[in-house]
Amino acid sequence: MTAKNSGEETTKLNGSLSTGQDLSRAGQAERSFSEAAVEKSVPVQHNTFKDHETEPGQDANAVDKITAQDTNPVASKAAQDASPEAPTTGQDAIAAETGTSSLQHKVIPPGSTIGVLGGGQLGRMLALAGRNMGYRFVTLEPGADSPCGQVADRQIQASYGDVDAARELARVSDVITYEFENVDAAVTKLLTQEAYVPQGSTLLYTTQHRLREKRAIEAAGVRVAPYAEITSEEDLRAAVGKFGTPCVLKTATGGYDGKGQWVIRSADEIPGAFAELSRAGTDLVLEQFIRFEKEISVIAARSPRGEVKAFPAAENIHVENILHMSIVPARISASVQEEAERLAIRIAESMEAVGLIAVEMFLTQDGELFVNELAPRPHNSGHYTMEACLTSQFEQHVRAICNLPLGPTELLTPVVMVNVLGEHMEPLMKWFCSEESAASDGLTPKLHLYGKDEAKVKRKMGHVNLLTDDTAKAAEWMESTGIWDSIR
Repeated sequence: MTAKNSGEETTKLNGSLSTGQDLSRAGQAERSFSEAAVEKSVPVQHNTFKDHETEPGQDANAVDKITAQDTNPVASKAAQDASPEAPTTGQDAIAAETGTSSLQHKVIPPGSTIGVLGGGQLGRMLALAGRNMGYRFVTLEPGADSPCGQVADRQIQASYGDVDAARELARVSDVITYEFENVDAAVTKLLTQEAYVPQGSTLLYTTQHRLREKRAIEAAGVRVAPYAEITSEEDLRAAVGKFGTPCVLKTATGGYDGKGQWVIRSADEIPGAFAELSRAGTDLVLEQFIRFEKEISVIAARSPRGEVKAFPAAENIHVENILHMSIVPARISASVQEEAERLAIRIAESMEAVGLIAVEMFLTQDGELFVNELAPRPHNSGHYTMEACLTSQFEQHVRAICNLPLGPTELLTPVVMVNVLGEHMEPLMKWFCSEESAASDGLTPKLHLYGKDEAKVKRKMGHVNLLTDDTAKAAEWMESTGIWDSIR
């Protein structure tokens, strides 16, 4: 996701530009996907926070690269075409035995067990939605008393790289999904060979690497910001000369929310930026800045049978590298809304995604859309769907991986989703236990806490969905509670 300057973060939901408790960015400074991620030069070891849902203890850095031989989309397809009797995944084996359309008709009915790789809040909310539908859940997670483990039927407490634990997850599950991208390569390979993982490993392979992801987006016919692969300081100097400054250098793997990124504001910074980020031992990519007006995201769902649906676009506002709130409906034109949904669906279809895929985009002043990042899972910016849509993103993910008909995605009410971080917990709990927590005229707050044991600063502890007849009322409500006073 993107970094923000907390002092600029608040404009009123009615669209006026101001400061204080406002909810949208003031001004239209020149930025890009890159600058949005960092407001100043950020060394690779800089301590930032993930806007995806993985907690620091979730083994996020212990990720082995999936080899192209195992998971490269072209290589895998060529291998299957050449030797259909020797499929590379468990689900391919089913297809080889019963015909290529078998996965289109394989349905996992309620009462079955869904295995979840990861035990964080996304897994928790997925399990809560699925249990309402009659599914059982088992999660594999190294931390005791995990958010997902608290509501699942069983937690297998082991490292994500533990092959024996993964094999046990495969043994007890009818279908397996994941709640974060940093999946160990050996475990991914084992699960796709020994269990039913309709999402497969190809999409993970693609989204774990910025260059592969950008190329896949382009292959879908969707634009990204101009970029260049960087293999040497000379490459970097040439690319900076082409793109101009400021521009941003990123690691292709392992970087997010400002980590593994360096904003280059002058040619003098080139040697230091290259030396610092090269220490990560991964590929590097340089991105050009693009002037943008808003950040939006669309979450699309696709099932093995090929059915695809998209949720309404969310307008996202970030503070200090972390998503602060999502406004729905986004303050964009109907034509941009339609185009954003169309692009998300095109990407889901082109990449043959199964389950959810979140597509983060930037809207320029000229009304053009550029895709910034993808996330092949439920997403923080989709939490608003839990009360505000006919189907939540979590129910939709269950429906998609189980090959059930997808649910309707229409918006029932305007909504503002606001994240609750560790520093917000104390004032939040005081508010929740008071008379003021009741619904007020035109606004109903819905609280979701994730069951985490320690309220660390900047740690995502929950969120509040503000259901309202006018999203501008959310600004007034947030100011009245004092919960988010630390965000100015």
